[in-house]
Amino acid sequence: MDPARALIRTALNPTAGLAPALAGRAAFELFRRPLRRGRVRPAERDVHGRAAAEPLRVNGTAVAGYRWGSGERPVLLLHGWRSRASRFAPLVPRLRALGLSVVAFDAPGHGDSGGRSTSVLEFRELAGQLQERYGPFEAVVAHSLGVCAAFGALADGLRAGRLAAVAGVSDVGFFPAAFCAELGLVGTVEQALRREIERGLFAGDAGVWERYDAARQAAVVGLPILAVHDEGDAVVPPGQAHRLQRAYGERLDLVTTRGLGHRRIVTEPTVIDQVIGFISAGMEATSS
Repeated sequence: MDPARALIRTALNPTAGLAPALAGRAAFELFRRPLRRGRVRPAERDVHGRAAAEPLRVNGTAVAGYRWGSGERPVLLLHGWRSRASRFAPLVPRLRALGLSVVAFDAPGHGDSGGRSTSVLEFRELAGQLQERYGPFEAVVAHSLGVCAAFGALADGLRAGRLAAVAGVSDVGFFPAAFCAELGLVGTVEQALRREIERGLFAGDAGVWERYDAARQAAVVGLPILAVHDEGDAVVPPGQAHRLQRAYGERLDLVTTRGLGHRRIVTEPTVIDQVIGFISAGMEATSS
């Protein structure tokens, strides 16, 4: 048993019964912090080192942004929780070979960015800043948390031709449920955490769970979507992709893999081939 998890569970579960608001605030502080930062892996260093710096700021925090190419015909990459932009390194040269630029960032509390915490709102804000600099995106490629952020940004006006969603979370409500399940926290803690998320991130708006549910945004998010998900993903269950498929119908192509899990799927060559083929098809449709 992980001693840290056991300590959190022992502290928060009894507290929730006596002072649920206090337990919610404590859980919220843990919930929004990645706690550890991903480093640039040896296989990523060459691509990472060739990126032009693209400094950004959000809520007073300095954010490490990256650009490969001139910025013309940009593709936006959105990483997941406890990850970083360099995880997309195998994809970058393939996109450049198509004549596309690539832009990305390490979210606050991740990679080389400042801060200790982040949220889907900051992902959305940073994506919007890059759009203001370089115009609409040819495509967005996102992983895990980045998928949830991508759908939220697209529903709020981010412009892109296509979305490739890899091992994606389809609704923001998944996160507090998964967080509490991982730590063995009781339902009272989860309820208090949800209220604290509403208060701390969304100005008390209890409707945020529906608004940041991608399956409810099919009428607003009208672009073609490729969803790739591993059937054995133990972090984000494949049911998250299936609910997107039901909501988006023929506009979403679901590809399932086996044996790649939640993280290795991002760098798997066959998955990269799928993503490149999907984006290429959009370019061909535009030029014809």
